[in-house]
Amino acid sequence: MRIASLLPAATEVVTALGLADRLVAVTFECAAEARARCPVVVDTALPPDLPPGEIDAWVRDRVDRGLELYELDRAALAAARPDLILTQDLCRVCALPAGTVAEACRAIGTDAAVVSIDPHTLDEVLDAVAAVGQAAGVPGAASVLVADLRARLHAVEQAVADRPRPRVLLLEWTDPPFLAGHWVPELVRRAGGEPVAAADGGRSVAARWADLPPADLVVVAPCGLGLAAALEQCAAVAAQLPGVPLLAIDSARYVVQAGPALVDGVEALAWALHPDAVPEPPPGRVARPVG
Repeated sequence: MRIASLLPAATEVVTALGLADRLVAVTFECAAEARARCPVVVDTALPPDLPPGEIDAWVRDRVDRGLELYELDRAALAAARPDLILTQDLCRVCALPAGTVAEACRAIGTDAAVVSIDPHTLDEVLDAVAAVGQAAGVPGAASVLVADLRARLHAVEQAVADRPRPRVLLLEWTDPPFLAGHWVPELVRRAGGEPVAAADGGRSVAARWADLPPADLVVVAPCGLGLAAALEQCAAVAAQLPGVPLLAIDSARYVVQAGPALVDGVEALAWALHPDAVPEPPPGRVARPVG
C-alpha cells in the first residue's frame, strides 16, 4: 500500500505502526526522516521568520479573506500514486483541511481512500491510531501500539494519583496568549495537574494577559513549535506574569500533534509536576528557562 500523509500526526502514526517505508508523500512539517525519503506535497504560505504576534496577524488576515494557509502540490500528489491519503478537518490553521484534499482528489482523478483524523480528546487520538492501522491493513499492529500507550498512561496516572494537583496554565501561543483546548487539558490532568482556563475537547482561544487566572506553573507550548522556540517565548511570558514558575515544552511533538508522542508529553509533564514520582524524560522534551 502506498500512503500519502498530509498531516504530521498521521506520519507519526504510520511510522509508529512500522509502515514508514510505505509513505510516498508527506508535508513540510513531517519528521525529517520522512521528508528525506518522500516528496513534500504540502507546504506553507506563511512567510519565514515572523515573530509570534506577526504570525497571529498573518493567520487572522488570511482566514478573514478566505485564503488558504497551505499549498497542495497536486501534480506531486498525483505522481505519488497513493492508495491511502491521510488528512484532517480538525484545524485549518494547523494543516490542510480534508475538503481541499477531496477536491484535489477529484481534480487529479485518483480513487485513493481518504481517511480524516479529527480527534478532540486523548481517547479519540488513540482511536485514530487504530483507524489508521485498519485503513493501512495492519489492525493487529495498531491494537498492540494502542494497548502499550494506554498502559503507559495508566502507569503515570497511578504514580501521581495521590499527589497534590498544582494549577497549570498551558499557553498554546504567547502573542496573544492562547488558552488550550482539545486534548491538551487532559494531558495536564493525566500528568497530575489541574488545568486552568482550558476547554476540554474545545478549540483553543485567545485571551488577554490581564484575564488569565492564577496558576502554580505556566507551561509555554507554542503551537507547532519546538523546545528552542518555546524557551525563547518564555521571556515574554515572564514579563507579563512575573514570579510565576515557567516550563517550556516541545509543543509540536508532545502537545499539539495528535499522535503517539502525546503519551511522551504526559510523561514529561508528570515529571515536571511530580519529579519524584515518575522517571525523568529524555533531554529535548521539556526545560525550565534560565534566569
